[in-house]
Amino acid sequence: MKTAFIFTYYWPPSGGAGVQRWVKFAKYFPLSGIKPVIITVDAEKASYPIRDASLLKDIAPDIEVYRTHTFEPLSLYKTFTKSGEIPYGGFANEGKPGLLKKISRFIRGNFFIPDARIGWNRYAYQQALQVLKTQKPSVIITTSPPHSTQLLGLRLKEKFSFPWIADLRDPWTEIYYYDKMLHTSFAREKDLKLERKVLENADAIIVVSRAIRDAFLKKSPWIEASKFHIIPNGFDEDDFKEELKMPAEDFVITYTGTITSDYRLQSFIRAMQKMIFTYGKKIKFRFVGSLPKEVHQELMTHLGDAYETISHVSHAQAIAYMRSASALLLVIPDTADNKGILTGKLFEYLASRRPIIGIGPLDGEAAEIVDTCSSGHFFGYEDEKGLFLEIENLYLKALQGKAWDEEDNKNYLRFSRQKQTEELALLVERLSEKI
Repeated sequence: MKTAFIFTYYWPPSGGAGVQRWVKFAKYFPLSGIKPVIITVDAEKASYPIRDASLLKDIAPDIEVYRTHTFEPLSLYKTFTKSGEIPYGGFANEGKPGLLKKISRFIRGNFFIPDARIGWNRYAYQQALQVLKTQKPSVIITTSPPHSTQLLGLRLKEKFSFPWIADLRDPWTEIYYYDKMLHTSFAREKDLKLERKVLENADAIIVVSRAIRDAFLKKSPWIEASKFHIIPNGFDEDDFKEELKMPAEDFVITYTGTITSDYRLQSFIRAMQKMIFTYGKKIKFRFVGSLPKEVHQELMTHLGDAYETISHVSHAQAIAYMRSASALLLVIPDTADNKGILTGKLFEYLASRRPIIGIGPLDGEAAEIVDTCSSGHFFGYEDEKGLFLEIENLYLKALQGKAWDEEDNKNYLRFSRQKQTEELALLVERLSEKI
């Protein structure tokens, strides 16, 4: 078998979409003749914003997992800001920052480049040297965020010349919340140089969307377009084996995951208010995950009893909420360069076989996928009328015992984790032949 050394900071019992991506790749790699060797951080020493021990069930007992020590400045963040929480991506669990949080963000953005988890790198590198005494990789894979993990690939590439795949699940210096880190011009330029060096030196680069690929290609004339490979997030068919049941009596629109103030919900809220006024209180909006206090307050103020919030749940529970919904809400943040944002939940929404109500760029990649899979419709941020008519249409069909006009469209199956792993395995095979 080929051997892939996989460096990932996030690994169960950490939770989140980034964890699921590589847990599933590791799960299906052996079926394609690839042995995964995982190098990750000791869970007891890590700073995970989300934990989900249920994901451990997907890790076969014979998969080698090496856990290392780390230096974690983010562990001080909870004390310094008195929040008691590690910040989520995009600061989804934080409201408008006060002075202490602004100071904390400034420190993180300027003293820990590219990010505050860079303290794990030296321990991960030493662990790699130990593993190399007994086995040699056909390829090394680094996945980020945190983007500091990519520097491990750079260092190992320079020392040993192993084929290196850099998986960048999100943009680096252009991620939508980058400016919230309050970088100085010196820190920003240093970060840009690290980003360019990784992009120029990796043998292959995996991204989740065309727009992210195109943005990275603009970083340097020395980056070869041919080494980019688009493998979006997906869904594991094993997670969707239970029989699909019709929703409960109430008409429930569900959102799962995290959200920030950049996710504009105002038109959706007004459409929901009109639905409740027109059809009564059988209309519900259920939010499962984490959101800032001001967004929670806005929903509670305008929707009242029609709004239900549930804090972070396990991956299996999140899927259960998706599949028991009448419809699923998907929102793309209203930020620059948002056309290539493909959230992990999108693909599990597709597999849930519930109608998707999308809010975001109509010419974005998420809207394109939803349309190609005949799985719902997208609306602009200000399209209150369109949202109302869509929700009303779905509600009236539900009253007739018909959840939605589902077509016999199997396009969503191309996003299965097993198919995506087969595609990645071909890339590993090609690169390993260069050794």
